[in-house]
Amino acid sequence: QVLDTFFSYLGVKKDIPVSRMGQDGIIDRYLFNTPNTRPRQFDLPEGIDAFEENLLQSFPEDRKCIRHAVSGIRDTSAQLHNLDLLFATENDFSLLDQTKPYGEILAGLGCSPGLRSVLAMASSWIGVPVEDCPVYYHNMALASYLSSSWRLETSGTAMADVFTNRFQELGGTVRCNAEICSITVRNRVVQGVELCSGEQTAADIVIAAVHPQVVLKMLPDGAVKPSYKNRIQRLQNTHSIFSLHASVDAEVHPEIPYNIFNVDTDATGNVTNLKYYQIRRSDRRGKSLLSILTSGHDELWQPWQNSKSGRRGGDYRALKRKYAEQLLQESTGVLGEFSGLKLLDVATPLTMRDWLNSPEGSAYGVLRSASQTLATAMLNRTAVKGLCLAGQNVLAPGIIGTIMGSFSTVKLILGPEEFLQRIQLR
Repeated sequence: QVLDTFFSYLGVKKDIPVSRMGQDGIIDRYLFNTPNTRPRQFDLPEGIDAFEENLLQSFPEDRKCIRHAVSGIRDTSAQLHNLDLLFATENDFSLLDQTKPYGEILAGLGCSPGLRSVLAMASSWIGVPVEDCPVYYHNMALASYLSSSWRLETSGTAMADVFTNRFQELGGTVRCNAEICSITVRNRVVQGVELCSGEQTAADIVIAAVHPQVVLKMLPDGAVKPSYKNRIQRLQNTHSIFSLHASVDAEVHPEIPYNIFNVDTDATGNVTNLKYYQIRRSDRRGKSLLSILTSGHDELWQPWQNSKSGRRGGDYRALKRKYAEQLLQESTGVLGEFSGLKLLDVATPLTMRDWLNSPEGSAYGVLRSASQTLATAMLNRTAVKGLCLAGQNVLAPGIIGTIMGSFSTVKLILGPEEFLQRIQLR
């Protein structure tokens, strides 16, 4: 219940209605398309004990590997719920040193391709291939989901509005249509920001909740050391995604109380591609909302790489629609033929890049891979005094990772001792 702790502390819990998943014993359903992946279907239940039992029933020959994997998940769950990562001292590396690739661990244990495919799914949630995903990030994602699985009863937009309202209640001011073009720095100390309109705002502390590569472009020449600049510029990002949303008749297509993943794997069990299906009730009477997400296939959109949203022309719109219709047709093999389908929205990696200012249309920001551990370990040490980062790039993607990363930024500003005194989370 880590998120409950955060929401309660921030004073937003009562205003964010959620519904529990797993009421029918399933929170996710994995459908594997590779012939050597058996069984074809695996249902992810709520709870670590139930997860272990499902694994043992599906892969009885992998008992040793399962015991080892689940033991690690339990250990990480205890650390996560005790907020060990957030309250660790400067010299406590008990969590941060768990950077060995999870795929390497599974290979060393001799896990079957089928079991590897199931366990690899958690790393795909955060956009990192299992063969390069640090064990802690894998286990943190899986442990948090198994321990407490909830859905928003409204929408992500409504949740964002709740946080905005709470920020304003606490005296904060939100300014829209006020784009910041540069961060003012003198002698590597932040001085404030300058809007694209030319307006300047002085500040001792600037917190940038955008990608560090975007922040770098906002800094004046010489604001940071060349070594820091090179490290940020060379960061690898997570993959892009393609998404579509459509309305369907609610009577024929009621809400499915779990998520569905249609998964392609290679011969060793690594996930090579997946399609995510979800049907939720909507606020429109008689209609359900169908959502499909899959990998971005950047090569499809390369001809429009240098264009902007709304200015890409008819060929781009036609290709978007064609690919969306292809995904919809493929999904009928899992969801059945659709009644009353109306395509509402389609987004490509270029949409993500332009609307969210995410380099390369990255879905989850900086790649938290084992091979990039040193480059990402100290992202919040920006080399400019008073300049901090927030958001999914600080610690981990996802709502828990994002909020925990924001608390770690507060810890950096206050200092460890004052943070412990003022931030009562446990």
